[in-house]
Amino acid sequence: MAAPKDLCDAIVIGAGTQGCFTAYHLAKHGKRVLLLEYLHFQFFLPHSRGSSHGQSRIIRRAYLEDFYTQMMDECYQIWAQLEQETGIQLYRQTGLLLLGMKENPELKTMHTTLSRQGVEHQCLSSEELKQCCPNIRLTRGEVGLLDKSGGVLYADYALRALQDAIQQLGGIEHDGEKVMEIKPGLPVLVKTTSKSSQAENFIITAGPWTNQVLHPLGIELPLQTLRINVLLEREGYWKEKVPGSYGVSQAFPCFLGLGLSLAPHHIYGLPSREYPGLMKVCYHHGNNADPEEQDCPSAFSDIQDVQILSCFVRDHLPDLQPEPAIMEHCMYTNTPDEHFILDRHPKYDNIVIGAGFSGHGFKLSPVVGKILYELSMKLTPYYGLTPFRISRFPGLGKALL
Repeated sequence: MAAPKDLCDAIVIGAGTQGCFTAYHLAKHGKRVLLLEYLHFQFFLPHSRGSSHGQSRIIRRAYLEDFYTQMMDECYQIWAQLEQETGIQLYRQTGLLLLGMKENPELKTMHTTLSRQGVEHQCLSSEELKQCCPNIRLTRGEVGLLDKSGGVLYADYALRALQDAIQQLGGIEHDGEKVMEIKPGLPVLVKTTSKSSQAENFIITAGPWTNQVLHPLGIELPLQTLRINVLLEREGYWKEKVPGSYGVSQAFPCFLGLGLSLAPHHIYGLPSREYPGLMKVCYHHGNNADPEEQDCPSAFSDIQDVQILSCFVRDHLPDLQPEPAIMEHCMYTNTPDEHFILDRHPKYDNIVIGAGFSGHGFKLSPVVGKILYELSMKLTPYYGLTPFRISRFPGLGKALL
């Protein structure tokens, strides 16, 4: 049995943005927290194997659901607070331009949500779109909806700033250690290749490895496959014909295309930054992938995704070269309804799970981390958690529990 001085208030496993913000809130409230970067492989931070790597993410208030838009209000506040604490710029406001046909149901619903929540926005006719964004080609009379608070999060800076802040607040971070055993109970025991640690509470934010962590704890979440289903997001960087034409210096916004170029899933893009003269354009969809076999050759379906992106670029972004200059991967871990899982373990109430961020969790991580902190400390979160409960999946885990 560990001596009291060796007992943590909480161990957080998974040091992506969700785990880091959870540890940040714990440490900020004076809790003794250990942040472990899981995995079957001994990864050192930063690494590109999970869902939090890369230089940029879109931040927005535009959502179909009111509860995400409401959560984003506090997220913007916490991102700004972290900027002040660290002296590092983490967010650049560019606006987010939603593109679609006037009758597109998602576009109409997002407009309703922004209006109902009092978010500053602007509806743009086809003619107004041509004037404000002349380097976007409209092929079928598309209209626009501008979320003026949208912009770019500098993801790599944010993750480093969080890790530094956690250490400054007294938190402990361990990476490069393979997790060998997790034993539930009071306290929870976690053994790595380096040492054993114990904590009163255990918080899982392990991304695509979530079910591997949960298996010895008697539960398996519906993350798209029987065990783990990870979607591989296709990210492309397209070269500008005229450098800077799609850059923030030209006031080019982030964009999200809804039902354009006959694409069955969303296509989105961010102003050029990560690679000079290259714009990031992504397809919000992917194919099953084992997180430990990410380097396997591309499947035929991956090639189809690239073709969809190339057609979109050719049709709508005429000042980009039609073929990608660079292709990269990003891991997604999706739930069936693409809403998060934020809940306590059905059997062990000192184990909290944050999972299934479905490709839209980075911007929301400040509030996700706060909720996971509150659940671990037996506090009542301000936000209703019904959309995020494990119980929304009928019969989950009964065979194991």
